[in-house]
Amino acid sequence: MIETVASPALSPVTARKEAVGKRLNRAVRRNSLLSASGLSEYVFSRLFRNLVYAQIWEDPDVDMAALGIEPGNTIVTIASGGCNAMSYLIADPARIEAVDLNPAHVAFNRLKFTAASHLPDYETFYRFYGKGDDRRNLDAYELHLRPHLDEETRDYWESRTLTGRRRISIFHRQLYRHGLLGGFIGLGHTMARLYGADPRGLLEARTLEDQKRFFDETLSPLFDKRLIRWATARKSSLFGLGIPPQQYDALSGAGNGMAEILRARVEKLACGFPLSENYFAWQAFGRGYGKDEQAPLPPYLLRQNFETVRNRADRISITNTSLTEFLAAKAAQSVDRFILLDAQDWMTDAQLNALWSEITRTAKPGARVIFRTAPAESLLPGRVAQTILDRWAYHAAESRALHEKDRSSIYGGFHLYSFKG
Repeated sequence: MIETVASPALSPVTARKEAVGKRLNRAVRRNSLLSASGLSEYVFSRLFRNLVYAQIWEDPDVDMAALGIEPGNTIVTIASGGCNAMSYLIADPARIEAVDLNPAHVAFNRLKFTAASHLPDYETFYRFYGKGDDRRNLDAYELHLRPHLDEETRDYWESRTLTGRRRISIFHRQLYRHGLLGGFIGLGHTMARLYGADPRGLLEARTLEDQKRFFDETLSPLFDKRLIRWATARKSSLFGLGIPPQQYDALSGAGNGMAEILRARVEKLACGFPLSENYFAWQAFGRGYGKDEQAPLPPYLLRQNFETVRNRADRISITNTSLTEFLAAKAAQSVDRFILLDAQDWMTDAQLNALWSEITRTAKPGARVIFRTAPAESLLPGRVAQTILDRWAYHAAESRALHEKDRSSIYGGFHLYSFKG
């Protein structure tokens, strides 16, 4: 007789990590690990378990113009860095339900929501998220934030990285230079300096003409350099932008080389809007916000919005799950606004249909959906069942106009759909 031994039960932490890994694998991995594509997908899924975006790279002003949020609305959004979810509070929705597959983003958002509620004043909040480079932030964490965090979030911020530093220390070590994107921008600055160019010089421009001149003379020639063209031709080189292999393929399939695509998008970022209005340009070329609160900032970080954000911060929640799974647990006709970011660029046709089935089921009459894509065109026609798409109206002209106003400048298209019922 063979005696069987029960496998030891997984600890809650281990179980959560395994669940996160499975969700990320479902979202990203398509091919065998033994193939080149499969290896790229595996590397990206591993990187994406860590902090990617300390700041979200979608323009919240464009979002709110498209969404037309009304008091009492229920919003479901992918969280990313949380800047936009926090900014939507200004429009007075009843609930903002954020989701994210990345556990680091969940911890980042829970800390941000807690900071809005419990830091003592605007100056402290701005120092924490506007500057992110002051040792007093660690004292503020211990005194005002730590007592209000759940155990999992507290453990995340107090655990140590391979360098031996606690994760919370990034708030006194130039916050926006951390995360996968922060590291990628830093690498871009390093490569530019190797060729004698300093991207920070753009921030000295005083007019749009100055900005265009700096781009043409200093930044644009970098995309002709052999090393940069070689690097951008490889999928892994853009993982730091949060671009998974599937999104890279969608971009490169547009017909231009990746270096040319990136040149055009950096040009819009550098020259498309006055520096006094574009905090995305300050992040890209200065690796942080401006010197003080008079610099351009996300709406949630503006002094005039602080009390509103503070008073409504308890309306936000975040869940570590996929958007489709989250919607599947919600009642029919319970959501007014959906924000998908660029997540659909990662999805298979089956995943797109599953997501849009749940969006359609949970949408209230007049609901709106926005998302961005790496190429210019909406990816839904021909991939999502026509019986689903027939229930939605695509606002093509408005989508194009809003895309032109998007200061983040890194996407090929912005898309707005409304529910016919």
